[in-house]
Amino acid sequence: MSSKKGLLIVISGPSGVGKTTLGRKLLTQFPEMKYSISVTTRKTRKTEVNGHDYVFVCMEKFKKDIEKGCFAEWAEVGENLYGTSKPFIENVINSGYDVLLDIDVQGASKLRKSYQENGIFIFISPPSIHTLRKRLNLRKTDSKQEIDARIILAKKEIKESNSYNYVVVNKDLNKTLEDLSYIISSEKRNKMKRKNGNRK
Repeated sequence: MSSKKGLLIVISGPSGVGKTTLGRKLLTQFPEMKYSISVTTRKTRKTEVNGHDYVFVCMEKFKKDIEKGCFAEWAEVGENLYGTSKPFIENVINSGYDVLLDIDVQGASKLRKSYQENGIFIFISPPSIHTLRKRLNLRKTDSKQEIDARIILAKKEIKESNSYNYVVVNKDLNKTLEDLSYIISSEKRNKMKRKNGNRK
């Protein structure tokens, strides 16, 4: 086990704001960073791969894992359960590596209580609700009713952004990626300075 702990980097934001794309690019820029794959009880979609997109489990196993304390956070979304593996996070950060999570506001709130010291919480915001709706329409994966529901949820999520360490407006993907990389690099440097200062 490493003597230095890694960082828990949490990215949240409304559906369609670009979190998945940004997350993938961050993993390329920081090759030692590990991605936390969420556990879910929902059915696998045709394009999804178990263990890559999500870890798919049955409802019975998920509930047993809740009882065992296997989740750093979990939530019920519709008829399905979603959770973040606590052993995975602990193993990664205790080994000195950073872990990246793409989770909703509800999950981030729970993690903030447990990982305040080693956590960086970043909210990705759209330039406007109009722009977000336009992006969701361009994806052509949701019905008008589903998009309307996502917009209502987005407005609620944006109101929670002030509880994050950073808010980054994703107007331009490359500029947003540059901002995220700067935030993470700065936090890593500051953490190292604090650690070296404590040794004196």
